[in-house]
Amino acid sequence: MKNLKQFVQYFKPHLRLFSLDIICALLLAGIDLLFPLFARRFVNDLIPAKNLQLMIVYTCVLVFLFTLRLGFSYIMGFWGHIMGTRMEYDMRKKLFAHIQTLPFRFFDETKTGQIMARLIGDLREIAELSHHGPEDLFISIIMIVGSFVILLRINVLLTCIVFLFVVMLIIFAVWKRRDRTRTFRDVRNKHAQMNAQLEVSISGARLAKSFCNEDYEIDRFDEVNDDYKESWKEAYRMLAIFSSGTAYFADLLNISVTSVGGFFVYKGWITVGDLVAYLLYAAFTMQPIRRLMNFVQEYEVGFAGFNRFVEMMEIKPDIVDKPEARDLMNCKGRIEFKDVTFQYESNGANVLSHFNLQIEPGCNLALVGPSGAGKTTISNLIPRFYDVTKGQICVDDEDVRDITIKSLRSHIGIVQQDVILFWGSIRENILYGRTDATEEEMIQAAKHANIHGFIISLPDGYESLVGERGVKLSGGQKQRVAIARVFLKNPPILILDEATSSLDNETEAEIQKAIELLAENRTTITIAHRLSTIRNADEIIVLTDEGIAEHGSHDELIKKPNGLYSRLYQAQYQGYIPDQIDVATGT
Repeated sequence: MKNLKQFVQYFKPHLRLFSLDIICALLLAGIDLLFPLFARRFVNDLIPAKNLQLMIVYTCVLVFLFTLRLGFSYIMGFWGHIMGTRMEYDMRKKLFAHIQTLPFRFFDETKTGQIMARLIGDLREIAELSHHGPEDLFISIIMIVGSFVILLRINVLLTCIVFLFVVMLIIFAVWKRRDRTRTFRDVRNKHAQMNAQLEVSISGARLAKSFCNEDYEIDRFDEVNDDYKESWKEAYRMLAIFSSGTAYFADLLNISVTSVGGFFVYKGWITVGDLVAYLLYAAFTMQPIRRLMNFVQEYEVGFAGFNRFVEMMEIKPDIVDKPEARDLMNCKGRIEFKDVTFQYESNGANVLSHFNLQIEPGCNLALVGPSGAGKTTISNLIPRFYDVTKGQICVDDEDVRDITIKSLRSHIGIVQQDVILFWGSIRENILYGRTDATEEEMIQAAKHANIHGFIISLPDGYESLVGERGVKLSGGQKQRVAIARVFLKNPPILILDEATSSLDNETEAEIQKAIELLAENRTTITIAHRLSTIRNADEIIVLTDEGIAEHGSHDELIKKPNGLYSRLYQAQYQGYIPDQIDVATGT
């Protein structure tokens, strides 16, 4: 009931279209109710009296009424669907905006295909329900009640027989409702799982080809595809039971009206015209019954989607602005970790324990150490992609939790190893750094990133498409576009998360120059495995599972012959791998 009230709320912005749809449904049902009465008058009065003039008048009136019915049907078919589509748009817009507020944890644990299924498939079903549901329900009620009142005036006993079958049909529909709900919910879940597997398989198509695992991917997809097929098999079984059952009751109704009505005519209790009206109303009564059956089906499918929509809307972001949060103004770039402890919910182990670190404005700080020591975690905590479990992180001596998220992140630029480029042009991807930038600012950013020359050499220049995730560009070119994006953003704090680790030495050297230019006069945190990229850092922090093992400049740390940094550096660049050091773990 709670979700039904929420569903009704989405009709409010579209009450005019909804009212138009319902009024047309009312008038259409009224015309359908009149036709059997006209037929009864024809058979009982006009044909026996051979009143040709009145027969022509009645015929013209019927033509006029059914022409109106044509108009009402068009309005319901067109504007009713428009209303449903607009409601779908509202829900999708609201859901997408809500997804944008959800934390990294949500995307860590939820498959992209499942999110897409809820944004597209589920909401399409909801749109159909929002249009056809109220319309079918309203017309059915009008037709059933109207038929019942009119037929009672003709013959009470025959009317009770007719509506006995109607009641039996309704009981049958309610009886099968739970099974239908279960099966269609299962269909939607299997559809989401298939979408998720499809998204994974398509995005990993190149990997599958490189490992000759096409058959393996086919088998994996076939598994979820088969589950989806089987879910529909069960759903169609329920639909078959439902439709065949209703058809059986309809046949019994027609047989009963024909036989009992014929007997009543034989006894002289009703006229032939009355029997004709009953037969027509019996046929017409099946229309609203079928509409009700359609409504039940639409309700089960649509509300299964709406419940999933509500479930996602009820996921609360755990990283939000405090009511008293302030915008970060004139950021200097001072960062401090105060006794920070952090753990990911997935494994419960502390990644950082009582961690302390001060980064002065304009400092170029490098983080090195083995995988799992917390380097990337540190870079994710500063912009509040995750919140600390204990302790404080301060920017310009203000706790980041007291700063509005938007203003905090607007002062931070991030360049990662795995560059994310959106499908579109190079221009669009660079302007993503600041969408209101001028053409001159965008070109200047590209020049700083040393990508402008390459771009203008392309036939379409800045309008050249980058392909899915930038596949039309090399690794170095994608990195330069990402750097240009950050140049355009011009943030006082810069985070470089292994930005050059996947590049060849020559490309790395070229991009390193752009990065050094980007880092000028900014507080810069560099996460690196290639130690050659951080030789000019003001301070290097060597992290292990135990926390900070060493800190100092490159020259200071390299002079420590038994130091961890010195041993790592020798292992990488002098081929010297002492027995006591594990290069993979740094211990």
